[in-house]
Amino acid sequence: MNEPLTQHPEPPFLDVRGLKIEYTMRRKTTPAVRGVDFQIHRGETLGLVGESGCGKSTVAYGVMGYLARGARAEGQVLLNGRNMLRLSPRELRAVWGRDVAMVYQDPMSSLNPSLTIFQQLAEVLTLNRGFSKVQALDISGELLTQVNIPDPEKVLARYPHQLSGGMKQRVCIAMALAAEPKLLVMDEPTTALDVTTAAQVLDLLPPLRERYNLAVLYISHDLGVVARVCDRVGVMYAGRLVEEAPVRDLFKNPRHPYTRGLFQCLPRLGETKNDRPLTSLPGRVIHQAQAQEPCAFAPRCRYEGTPGCLAERQRMTAPPAEGQSQLTERSDRHRAACDCLAWPDVPVEEAGEAGRGSVAEPAERSRFDGPWLEALDLKTHYQVSGGLWGERLTLRAVDGVSFSLSPGQTLAVVGESGCGKSSLARTVVGLNPITGGALNFEGTPLPPELARRPRSLASLMTMVFQNPDSTLNPKHPVGYAIARPLELNYGYRGEELRKATLDYLGLVKLGPDYAKRYARELSGGEKQRVAIARALASRPGILVCDEPTSALDVSVQASIIKLLLELQSALSISYLFISHDLSVVRYLSDHIAIMYLGKFCETGPASEVFAAPAHPYTQALWSAISTPDPEAAHNPIRLAGSPPSLASPPQGCRFHTRCSQAIPDLCAREAPPAVRRSPLHTVHCHRYFQ
Repeated sequence: MNEPLTQHPEPPFLDVRGLKIEYTMRRKTTPAVRGVDFQIHRGETLGLVGESGCGKSTVAYGVMGYLARGARAEGQVLLNGRNMLRLSPRELRAVWGRDVAMVYQDPMSSLNPSLTIFQQLAEVLTLNRGFSKVQALDISGELLTQVNIPDPEKVLARYPHQLSGGMKQRVCIAMALAAEPKLLVMDEPTTALDVTTAAQVLDLLPPLRERYNLAVLYISHDLGVVARVCDRVGVMYAGRLVEEAPVRDLFKNPRHPYTRGLFQCLPRLGETKNDRPLTSLPGRVIHQAQAQEPCAFAPRCRYEGTPGCLAERQRMTAPPAEGQSQLTERSDRHRAACDCLAWPDVPVEEAGEAGRGSVAEPAERSRFDGPWLEALDLKTHYQVSGGLWGERLTLRAVDGVSFSLSPGQTLAVVGESGCGKSSLARTVVGLNPITGGALNFEGTPLPPELARRPRSLASLMTMVFQNPDSTLNPKHPVGYAIARPLELNYGYRGEELRKATLDYLGLVKLGPDYAKRYARELSGGEKQRVAIARALASRPGILVCDEPTSALDVSVQASIIKLLLELQSALSISYLFISHDLSVVRYLSDHIAIMYLGKFCETGPASEVFAAPAHPYTQALWSAISTPDPEAAHNPIRLAGSPPSLASPPQGCRFHTRCSQAIPDLCAREAPPAVRRSPLHTVHCHRYFQ
């Protein structure tokens, strides 16, 4: 899969030469892509990586010929010999689907909520391939089977909202393949998916690539995923390609200081906060309009000033012959756009530190002697409409969980989508009412709803949501969102309020100019950083984080993790941390709870659970991790199907319907007992009680 392709008897299917893209808004021109060259052959996958704002998605839209109004493109995007930048809208519609298709990060941006899955697949098949609806029905079922969707006949009759996130993404892949394209562009297709669902989606790529002889452009922040699925990798910075190499060469010997800095930002699986402090790249991605020749990375590079690096524009080493593009037809060479004399000998371990703003003095903390937050058999049930006749169903989102959280500790909750993790987080902060059990803060029962909690208590327990759009008011600049809790809770006014707002923006590596911007003017990663800054502005004692780093690139993720640890050390903040990234969970957490269908199936110190996962579900989660090493052994445990509905969880052990180690009759009949493997490590499984 990851063997570099050294021979190409045929010309590249995609040949990008000198691609430049700039946007003009309000009479201001901003360059987004500043001269990019690469090639992709049939049957080959090229990964594009880099921080948010480096131009990766803009390149993808340029490849599609699908640019927003106000965009101007130069250069060539040769798709099977045709320049996509010179095609008319009518010609582009003829190419889309048949020659090139795209899988977006958010499947709901591709799926029409008012049409069934069959209607949407049939539309692609009838328009692009001329099939009748009867023929489209059979082919639609075959397409869903190819992307490993069980019961395709039932799924075809459903609407998008009736599918899980992983199934929606697989439907989007099926739609992209429906017209049998030759090039597939995938823009962060697994970012919002849990680890097992993402692994299932990634499993589709090799057989589909072989079946259709696909050329694939794969864009991702996840270097572990890139190491697993790509043949070659291109690293982008400030609109340019700064390094390109076969995947094994790049991960074994990254040459450009920027690439090395990205790798140093990663928490390696098994590393903890006590092993190595994460380092992030200093500063932030320079604005494209401010990117100066000859090296846009120079302001952030610790080797800036070495002879040669500022003399002239940095170009890829091993330049091509006259008349060839920057990346030649043979793609087995390792190139880096760095003329710095020191870069071949730069050790990977050396990296810059991230600057940040200052932290305001914490609010006074209680000296309560005991668990700060304690949940006892906590339950949250919803009444929802469902069924053929619209009868009321009970959704058991949180169905009897217990945990405690002391000052300065981090409890991570992990599990697949739909298992109740976000419902637990919302219940803790009071956004979901408590159905049963108790939630105590400093030994005192908390009111079940946020509206009944005093403001002083509400400000001590804040939440960072997975979707930052749910917390940012589109009618106000983002500085207002950060200033509001400072004003309401601590009485800041005037210059003091302005300075504190800018300090919190600095904490998350955003410049002062961001205070005046609106949410619509920010990227997804920038919105999430603003949401984190807003939560921190309340100076919480307990911060509930629901996937706070899922939309962030590795450098910003490292700076956020480092910031959270610094605040925890200085202020004894406790974190209830929900994440799909198990490397981040291992690095950050003290304790871990594995959640499945509203219940904890394994809990314990993170060191013990990661060293020896006991529950079959935990073992499956761990096996699905993509590590940033192309040569790492990968022996995944694949779970059958999707988690059952929380409205009708299985009897007995809730995991037995998907467990390969289930004990016949017993697991389906009786709920598993709690077995202690150590004083703090508990597993709920019949296998350990036999």
